[in-house]
Amino acid sequence: QVQLVESGGGLVQAGGSLRLSCAASGFTFSTYAMGWFRQAPGKEREFVAVIRRSGITYYIDSVKGRFIISRDNAKNTVYLQLNSLKPEDTAVYYCARTSGGAIDYRDFRNYDYWGQGTQVTVSS
Repeated sequence: QVQLVESGGGLVQAGGSLRLSCAASGFTFSTYAMGWFRQAPGKEREFVAVIRRSGITYYIDSVKGRFIISRDNAKNTVYLQLNSLKPEDTAVYYCARTSGGAIDYRDFRNYDYWGQGTQVTVSS
């Protein structure tokens, strides 16, 4: 069965860095685009970044230049490097598998499997 397991979250001071990992299993990882979303308390789930099979990446404007999404198909893992963290980055971060096809990567409804989430807390 499809499984996505995130790790790497934690508490960090503003300006610090974290690297999130998402280990995938149960499907042919290299054939799917993979995304990261986040959800802060009282807010809707928000698209953060996606990496396509080709390695092409997209980000929301608020993280461009600070976050980097990458993938290692040999390890069936997608990463999100979080740099220059701000308190407003505090959220639970989720990785997700796209449902395939030409889709709007920003829409969470176009993802069919999700991890359990990992908490990122940025103190000021």
